Amino acid sequence: MLSSLLAFLGACTLIAASPGPSTVLIIKQSLRSRRSGFLTVLGNETGVFVWGVVAAFGLTALLAASEMAYDVMRIVGAVVLVGFGIQALRQARRGQEAAEGWEGAEKSGWAAYRGGLLLNLANPKAAIFAMSFLPQFVPEGAPHLPAMVGLAALWAVYEVGYYGLYVWFVGRMRAVLSRAGVRRRLEQVSGGVLLLLGVRLALES
Repeated sequence: MLSSLLAFLGACTLIAASPGPSTVLIIKQSLRSRRSGFLTVLGNETGVFVWGVVAAFGLTALLAASEMAYDVMRIVGAVVLVGFGIQALRQARRGQEAAEGWEGAEKSGWAAYRGGLLLNLANPKAAIFAMSFLPQFVPEGAPHLPAMVGLAALWAVYEVGYYGLYVWFVGRMRAVLSRAGVRRRLEQVSGGVLLLLGVRLALES
């Protein structure tokens, strides 16, 4: 049991360390404030847990089996990514207005949480991955459903801690990163990355 748990946490670390849309959004929001960054993490991990529970009940198998359902989710996910990317690029172009928006972002906790949740739930790859990832670590002889739900909860909690380090580190660097020129450049980079990821997702077959 202990060896399975350690292997599971090691795999969770590798997953979290792999760059993806969620990582970009978490860093982007952390540049605004630690509160926004952490709430984005909580939203993202709520999505992780939801997909884990859905996988535990076997419902993601329906998504994997239905090409139409997968394509619909893929297009929705692409639209969400492109939307976040365009938003970031607009903020970068607004200059001083963007700077004021960074300060005002501390008051929009629900928007940060919702953004993290939406980005995760709109990603069909997250659903399929949860279905293939979690069953590998269910201990032999253990009840499948409770074990899967427990692993999904552990996965989400572990990633809250992992991504929390990102939020903390960006917060420590905020004095440098909050300079107007640096901030605009970071908004441009994060917006461009999210936009490209959205286009790539839309073009995938």
